[in-house]
Amino acid sequence: MSATRTDATRQRAIENLDIIKRFTLEISSINSHLEEVRQLWGKTLGITGPQWMILMAVSDLDKNEGVPVNVVSKLLRVDPSFVTPQSKMLEQKGLLRRAPSPSDARVVRLSLTDKTKKHLASLTEQYDTFRELVFDEFSEKELAEFSAKLATLNSRLEKACMRVALTYDF
Repeated sequence: MSATRTDATRQRAIENLDIIKRFTLEISSINSHLEEVRQLWGKTLGITGPQWMILMAVSDLDKNEGVPVNVVSKLLRVDPSFVTPQSKMLEQKGLLRRAPSPSDARVVRLSLTDKTKKHLASLTEQYDTFRELVFDEFSEKELAEFSAKLATLNSRLEKACMRVALTYDF
């Protein structure tokens, strides 16, 4: 079956669901595509998708002082106990630096190596093309409004998850 025919079949099936289920399926599908993109970008450095996300978080957050592990973990919504071993692997590959904070040696700060910065700079054109392909149809205002709505939804889902967990007492 061709990709277009598969997409059309999927779309018809989705249209027959109620709006909440449709929305949930679309978000799930978007997440799957984003995970695939993270894996593909990660492969350019020989790393996993989650490791790529750690590098992206450090790249976005670092203001030449390094970024504490707990700040990276909060941005990525993962436990620091996940970021720590992954960052050690990235350090071993020469992609990330780990250094104790000058003010508190218990805090580890992460920063990109020159090798990683050069690699990311070499991907700028491909990344710009990707962004244009995905987001060109939307204005900056539309994206900001949509992002705000998604942030609200995310917060409400987090609260709902806690409520469900308390209900079933796993």
